[in-house]
Amino acid sequence: MAEHTLAELLDVSAIHLDARADSKEAAVRACGEALVRVGAVQPAYVDAMLERERTISTYVGEGVAIPHGTLAGKEAVVRDALCYLRFPTPVDWDGEPVTVCVGIAAAGDGHVEVLAQLAQVLMDPDQAQALRDATRPEDVLHVLQPSQEEVGSQ
Repeated sequence: MAEHTLAELLDVSAIHLDARADSKEAAVRACGEALVRVGAVQPAYVDAMLERERTISTYVGEGVAIPHGTLAGKEAVVRDALCYLRFPTPVDWDGEPVTVCVGIAAAGDGHVEVLAQLAQVLMDPDQAQALRDATRPEDVLHVLQPSQEEVGSQ
């Protein structure tokens, strides 16, 4: 897993810059469906994502949520992958406005590595802003691609 950058896990067809959801549940379901469409997960994973959200919120701050499945949902993961959904109209996430969801599908402990990489991007205010402002799939991939210095130091 560590050998994959976030951008490598994100299929261009799993990037939706004009997503719509009228609830947190609808947003999580949309993330799950995007992962199903790119062949990363079986449909059962969507339920595991909804179950995770009922147990603990995946809201991480800065208008971003990172929906992912429960441990029980791991058998529905075909391959590690991400999806990126931007909601021009913010989704109410337990009182917080969410405009970006990065859905995670990971087998084994892969999600830990993905969450760590994602946290680094989101903790950088400029990168978090760039993710929220992305107008093309390429912009999203660019933000999630590590800089050359980072690649060289691994």
